[in-house]
Amino acid sequence: MQYGICPLSIVPIRTTPDDASEMSSQLLYGEHFKVLEHRKKWSRIRTAHDNYEGWVSNSQILLIAEGVYQRLDSEQNKKISSDIISHISADDGMLLPVLLGSMVSSSSLLGHSFEGSHISEVKPKDNLVDTAIMYLKAPYLAGGKTPFGIDCSGFTQMVYKINGYALERKAGAQSKQGEALSFIEESEPGDLAFFDDQDGLIDHVGIILRDNYIIHVNGHVRIDRLDHTGIFNTQEKLYTHKLRVIKKII
Repeated sequence: MQYGICPLSIVPIRTTPDDASEMSSQLLYGEHFKVLEHRKKWSRIRTAHDNYEGWVSNSQILLIAEGVYQRLDSEQNKKISSDIISHISADDGMLLPVLLGSMVSSSSLLGHSFEGSHISEVKPKDNLVDTAIMYLKAPYLAGGKTPFGIDCSGFTQMVYKINGYALERKAGAQSKQGEALSFIEESEPGDLAFFDDQDGLIDHVGIILRDNYIIHVNGHVRIDRLDHTGIFNTQEKLYTHKLRVIKKII
């Protein structure tokens, strides 16, 4: 078994070992992983944070020893970048941009220096909404996890991660976490609402706000109305997503 870490701002995780393949997720700076299969140009990995599997280019990752991986995995107070964008000083003197949610506690291991704002402890549930608002207007990007491109489950996962809580990568898997609520009135800001498609498959998720609003990704990160039917877009005067279940994760 080999192990690795992301030494760049962002590394795409692809469904197959091909540059033209669909991006299904991303590695952010400092995230570590196991290498399940190592080829000449590509590696199939399993991320430590959420056990997500996919392919990354070998030219964009750094292999590390098993002991280093274990040390990163056992860290109690992981430092997570809390600014939309900040910088790290690399060992060659160059500045490397790091984005909101990056694992900057790994910077010393990589020979880098980080002096920006970070979070290193579990935050109260109330802080989830403040974090979610930081992503407003971020454009939709399938597989994305950053303020410069994000999908619905990447959005909820990152908001929870920044505050010290672990979510799975995809909406369907996230919907199996936590406790189901019977009514919207039982929910609190920061709870998750899940929505299904015509086949009954959960394909969308958002974060509940106060007063029957929801923040989610539809074209971009936006705030819409939420009721027992689903998400109502007041600009287009129609329902865009059908409500399936509300979950209390925390």
